Amino acid sequence: MGDLYALDFDGVLCDSCGESSLSAVKAAKIRWPSLFNGVESSLEEWIVDQMHVVRPVVETGYENLLLVRLLLEIQLPSIRKSSVAAGLTVEEILENWTKLKPVIMNEWNENRDELIELFGKVRDEWLEKDFSSWIGANRLYPGVSDALKFASSKVYIVTTKQSRFADALLQQLAGVTLPSDRIYGLGMGFVYLSLMVTQNIGSIYYLVSF
Repeated sequence: MGDLYALDFDGVLCDSCGESSLSAVKAAKIRWPSLFNGVESSLEEWIVDQMHVVRPVVETGYENLLLVRLLLEIQLPSIRKSSVAAGLTVEEILENWTKLKPVIMNEWNENRDELIELFGKVRDEWLEKDFSSWIGANRLYPGVSDALKFASSKVYIVTTKQSRFADALLQQLAGVTLPSDRIYGLGMGFVYLSLMVTQNIGSIYYLVSF
């Protein structure tokens, strides 16, 4: 009988903020092309910088698209469609995101599943067209690779990231290949909970990011 570790991915094993922010800008341009007409590169760079600040509020990847658009509306009054953007600060986004998100989803008439699909598609296309730069936009935290390679307990990944992306990063950055049934990603529900409790294990340890 041994212990089992269920690890979150983003914020625990991997700093993916750079990749997710750049992917979100790419996806936002596809979702709302007219809003980005004439947007200068300096403003895009500002948005990416601010995405690093607001990253802690993101629970699921598609929220990055919402944050990109909200930051754009904060800076460009002429394109505003939401009632919350005027005068909104980054600090207020951090404090009130759970209240802001349903408001902008409704006012922008957005669909969660469509945003998830688009965000995944943009990442897939980047990965396929320029694998090295996609990998390079992510980094593992110090010590993660060795900890996974030499773990004496069974390790599972439980993440809101789509599992194929977590798997690719583990292989390329950590040199670790986990069986597919030990990576539980977005859309896989809570199957992992029933799996864990039916195994003959000593203790289960969860490590998640907040």
